[in-house]
Amino acid sequence: MNKEWILKTRPDEEQIKNLQSQLHLPEILCSLLIQRGINNLEDARSFFRPELAGLHDPFLMKDMDKAVERLTQAIFDEEKILIYGDYDVDGTTSVALAYNFLKEFSPNIFTYIPDRYTEGYGVSRKGVQWAVDHDINLFITLDCGIRAVENIQLAKDNGIDVIVCDHHLPGVKLPPAIAILDPKQSDCTYPYDELSGCGIGYKLLEAFSIQNGIENHKLLDLLDLVAVSIASDIVPITGENRLLAWFGLKKLNNSPIPGFAALIEKAGMQIPMSISDVVFGIGPRINAAGRIGHAKTALDLLTQETKEDAYVFAEKLNLENKERRNYDESITTTALEMIQADGLKEKNSTVLFKKDWHKGVIGIVASRCIEHYYKPTIIMTESNGKITGSARSVNGFDIYTALEQCSEHLIQFGGHKYAAGLTMELDQLENFKSAFEVSVTELIEEKQKTPIIDIDLEIDLEDIDFKMFGILKQLGPFGPQNMQPVFCSRNVFLKKEARVLKEKHLKLFISQAGTTNNFDVIGFGLGHFHNQLDAPFDIVYTIEENHYKGQTTLQLMLKDIRV
Repeated sequence: MNKEWILKTRPDEEQIKNLQSQLHLPEILCSLLIQRGINNLEDARSFFRPELAGLHDPFLMKDMDKAVERLTQAIFDEEKILIYGDYDVDGTTSVALAYNFLKEFSPNIFTYIPDRYTEGYGVSRKGVQWAVDHDINLFITLDCGIRAVENIQLAKDNGIDVIVCDHHLPGVKLPPAIAILDPKQSDCTYPYDELSGCGIGYKLLEAFSIQNGIENHKLLDLLDLVAVSIASDIVPITGENRLLAWFGLKKLNNSPIPGFAALIEKAGMQIPMSISDVVFGIGPRINAAGRIGHAKTALDLLTQETKEDAYVFAEKLNLENKERRNYDESITTTALEMIQADGLKEKNSTVLFKKDWHKGVIGIVASRCIEHYYKPTIIMTESNGKITGSARSVNGFDIYTALEQCSEHLIQFGGHKYAAGLTMELDQLENFKSAFEVSVTELIEEKQKTPIIDIDLEIDLEDIDFKMFGILKQLGPFGPQNMQPVFCSRNVFLKKEARVLKEKHLKLFISQAGTTNNFDVIGFGLGHFHNQLDAPFDIVYTIEENHYKGQTTLQLMLKDIRV
């Protein structure tokens, strides 16, 4: 698949020299800092040396005073409190954070996570009924609730007060909660609106601590939960998120809560962990609970008081993750075969249905298909006598708008620009396929049909050394809006014959004219280039450390090649 390389605009030379004079860093690193909005010594100091004092006052968030007052009353009056969260990583870490913190102050803290298959996303009617049946007085939603108008009304009608903690966009009508903590509300003036659901929960507990004179360390001891939520929910690593992720990763790598310690050990993951390690190591294992079984297993893991007690849940999550991977691989293989056989390669969209596909992995499979055939994709299966599907989009294309244009064929749908879920009657499948293809064809722009690689800087291999890499690492944690720097180097050549590992991965040893620097290069899934590299070629890559037999070297992680 051809990819478009987009080289970012190089900062102005005067800007670079000005920052160099203040920081005494190489030109390349100053360019990267300026691209990230760091233009002077003060900016650099706060970026490289984060301080928790940089977090915003939680009481700046709309309704925070009401939420803290109601929570404090519930604690002191020994009322029953239910912590309710979604079944994904953000939801389960949110519930674990609130439960682990509040259980020290009350014996009446209960938790509830809905079943993905019988209740679906968000505040469910069954969950509210559970609260009614168990005489809950205060119902706190985390990572959900902002659009649950009817079910929160049901809670209210049954005498239950609700505090909503959410980070999703509100609808036209807000739920009848006594307090709504969501900085995406149009009339909320909180300075940062990109917190994860767990981040919103953290701000509530932070405000509760301030109000009640609780020692700061009790909450800081749970920051690894916040870091895992930030990484796994793919929120921007900027502002407060970067601060929380920075200190949360430090906690995860030095003294993780027992559940994470057990999971890291049982899964054979390595410390220190980066945001990327969390995304590909911890996140899928916690998510597997809700996809394969019930997310309560993940919550049980994250609320254990000792690592030994957590082992049994860590082992179960590892097994469920293996099962999830097997479903993922087999369904992806079938889906790609269907695209080939059904002549879908020529269309502007991919819509596939098979009634026995596992509902818990169809969103992952949609993303996998986009890696091979870059177009808006919907993967569907049968559930409870209906067709249910997960939609994933390509860069810049609003798949939610495309679904809106096909809504006459759907029972319901919801989501956002790049990901959505949908349900339809079985007899609407062919009508929907046709309508969706028409909608995508009408809406998609030519530039959205080609994947893009954003490149920070063009550099020479001569520029790469351990000193440069040491400072590059300090730009992290990396994630959306603070991505790991991507470089381009021109006219590199092979020092040894190219190799293909496991029939699909490319292994190179390269150099460049005018330098003595040689580098190992790994290109996952790029094995098809191995016999095209006789002449010099251009590469796009990131830089990583490689530890092997007691030696540490720098290696290049290939993203693309141009011969």
